Amino acid sequence: MITFENLVFTNHPNPSGGGVQAKVKFDNGYGASVIKTQTSYGGQNGLYELAVLGKDDHITYDTPVTNDVLGYLSEADVTTILAQIQSLENGKEEEPRRNG
Repeated sequence: MITFENLVFTNHPNPSGGGVQAKVKFDNGYGASVIKTQTSYGGQNGLYELAVLGKDDHITYDTPVTNDVLGYLSEADVTTILAQIQSLENGKEEEPRRNG
């Protein structure tokens, strides 16, 4: 499982916001963009903002994880959300199996 500690941060591409960004892609086709800039939600407090990336590598607002970006996240919060994204399968969380 990929956690916060596995993320590789580089300079954020937005020159006005400065800061850092890490992008990760998971085996299920989803991914995440994690940023910390002066203008991101929580960035001025040293916290992170996370967006779920769809299979097209663009932000998606249509998953059981969230319908928006998530802000004000600690490193532990980011790890928790990364685990939720990694548990998504084929565009949705796995349904419980029913017998008969």
